[in-house]
Amino acid sequence: MQKNAIQKVVIVGGGTAGWMAAAMLAKTAGRSLDITLVESDDIGTIGVGEATIPPIQLFNNHLGLDEDDFLRKTMGTFKLGIQFDNWGRKGDSYMHTFGRVGRDLGAIPFHHYWLRSLKEGGKDSLWDYSFNHKAAYANKFARMLKIKNSPLDGLTYAFHFDATLYARYLRDYSEKLGVKRIEGKVVDVILRGEDGFIDHLLLENSAEIPGDLFLDCSGFKGVLIEGALKTGYEDWSHWLPCNRAIAVPCESAGPLKPYTVSTALTAGWQWRIPLQHRTGNGHVYCSDYISDDEAADMLLQNLDGPPLADPRFLRFTTGRRKKFWHKNCIVLGLASGFMEPLESTSIHLFQAGITRLVKLFPDKKCSQADVDEYNRQAIYEFEGIRDFIILHYHLTQRTDTDFWRDCGQMEVPESLKQKMALFRSNGRIFWDTMELFAENSWLQVMVGQGLMPHSYHALTHQVKSDNMEEYLENIRIIQDRALSTLPLHRDFIAGHCSAPGSSLAGQ
Repeated sequence: MQKNAIQKVVIVGGGTAGWMAAAMLAKTAGRSLDITLVESDDIGTIGVGEATIPPIQLFNNHLGLDEDDFLRKTMGTFKLGIQFDNWGRKGDSYMHTFGRVGRDLGAIPFHHYWLRSLKEGGKDSLWDYSFNHKAAYANKFARMLKIKNSPLDGLTYAFHFDATLYARYLRDYSEKLGVKRIEGKVVDVILRGEDGFIDHLLLENSAEIPGDLFLDCSGFKGVLIEGALKTGYEDWSHWLPCNRAIAVPCESAGPLKPYTVSTALTAGWQWRIPLQHRTGNGHVYCSDYISDDEAADMLLQNLDGPPLADPRFLRFTTGRRKKFWHKNCIVLGLASGFMEPLESTSIHLFQAGITRLVKLFPDKKCSQADVDEYNRQAIYEFEGIRDFIILHYHLTQRTDTDFWRDCGQMEVPESLKQKMALFRSNGRIFWDTMELFAENSWLQVMVGQGLMPHSYHALTHQVKSDNMEEYLENIRIIQDRALSTLPLHRDFIAGHCSAPGSSLAGQ
């Protein structure tokens, strides 16, 4: 073994982030690492993150998880996108769908042909060319990479699932691969005098837990990264003012929708996430504009069915740690920062951090070059997601409450100003491959909330108008035909991955 090779990894905190980290390291490193996870049953997990985005499939596939079994064990359903209600104006509704809209023609993105069609008198919505959109509103789903006998994409999907059950599922997986779980609370973190690295943890029962590399998955407290190493926090609440959330599950009602719903309210927004056994609900809001009692009443009045538990309250400050890796400590999960779950990025950020760690896995010295590169990538990703979430608030035309008026008038980061100006001019969107949200995501939110370009790509005129309209019509026809063959979302789950005890079991 290499002289300075990491031998002992200690993870502080369980929950989704901790057990995702344990599972990934155990799978990737095999038996070469001694992995210990320290958590306490007395410390509750947040457990409200129940919606994901498509990259979660890469993580699950790397672990070798059977998708049907995973969905069965987590009460999961499929997700084709997020419906946004009342965000642009009251009464507006649009969907940010996964996957591509339409199909690019040569080097010119599809939406430029759609924009040209509008200028020439066309009436079709952008979403008339989204297969995900059509399937979502028909409450249909099937695993379909491509539409049969065509070059068009099939359905791009993610999942809704119970995050607590997912953590339990990954715990079972990790322990089978040799991960050791220790029950206990960390009461002190002992640093090495010569370099300030973490030497060992002291637990409430006086046990000492030494390690070579420490992962802080301790939630908002950041027991290691902040409590011991004092790395600091960058506050983004001047851009993203929501600082409270309330979560409550309720009984399912109506069809089993293959999409999340986000509804803008008076001083924030409400989520609805359909699972096999219940609907997850939450209200994210700013306490400067509405009281906790008012926010709770608003949420309870907007449930689709009777509540199944008392509301749970959560306080947060939007932002990020100034350092994600410092000394021999890497922070993951809510300890690394918080951005409201408007675009279901929480679990993805756990995944991205773990994947980045694997790629830059250090020896005991923790090369500063590796540390700097990890931090650079993590900061870039956080800031890109930050800008995308700010976009939703800033593009509102609502003036019915002080909250929405202030959001529409806020000063936004220069990086976001540039993206908006470029799109407003000629419909251009350029994607850096390190960004999470690609062109189609920015396109749908900007168009969905009323930001329309003045013009479009000049080279679309290489295609004659008649040929362009035929091309657009063919896309619609192919998608509509494929849609007619899809089963209902509910029926697909019943036939492949229904959970014992859910209303779908045995159908």
